[in-house]
Amino acid sequence: MIILSRAPKPQLTAKGYQVVVVNYANTHRQELEFKLAGVHTVISLVSGPAQIALIDAAAQASVRRFAPAEFEGPAALRPQPDALDRGKRAALERLQYYQTRGMQYTSFVCGILYERFGPGGMIASGIGLRSGIGAEGDYLMHISQRRAQIPYNTNGQPGTICMTSAGDVGKFVAAALSLQQWPLELRMRGDRAHFQKDQYNSQSMESALELARSAGEIQGQLRAIALIATTNGRFDFATPNLNAMVAVSPK
Repeated sequence: MIILSRAPKPQLTAKGYQVVVVNYANTHRQELEFKLAGVHTVISLVSGPAQIALIDAAAQASVRRFAPAEFEGPAALRPQPDALDRGKRAALERLQYYQTRGMQYTSFVCGILYERFGPGGMIASGIGLRSGIGAEGDYLMHISQRRAQIPYNTNGQPGTICMTSAGDVGKFVAAALSLQQWPLELRMRGDRAHFQKDQYNSQSMESALELARSAGEIQGQLRAIALIATTNGRFDFATPNLNAMVAVSPK
């Protein structure tokens, strides 16, 4: 296993991991292809143009499998246009193109990470640093302050989300590497939560979104959009197929 990074990671190197420093700029495309030579599977944790460059280089280097930086809800449940996209649709379209040329791909679907609700939020674990809504309290609940924004739709039905810990996601992904064939989506979950306390309906969230837009508050917009997406079931799925395919017991 090798870890691609934009900068040296001495803390990982000290633990025995092989870290390869890469540059995703177009001017370094051939260098990136060279560093991917002989690699069978790429698990991406970058987004936007960097991920497109990684996909193109992987295809040119004859990488057999590619998993884009998805790690949320099923792609089919996302609206178009999608304010939370961060280049994900373009990445999937690129992978569909390369699939016709022999490179397998799958989207790892895990719902919401438990780390969102822990002390400091996801960013305390180095996750979602560029998402804009990775801090504690940015999504649904701020447990340490004992406050929450629980959404429900116009029919009064509570929001439902699937949740998985980042550690369990890692275990599921590692186990999936042994599968002979990858379906287009590999869904995993640790739990499925149905929120029973109604605090914000979809109309009030739309109003909050408009207020944030008029004030130019980007983070406020992202928070409202994430809550609206929750009412629309973006982070929920009924069948976690990967749970049944590998020997992983999520916590």
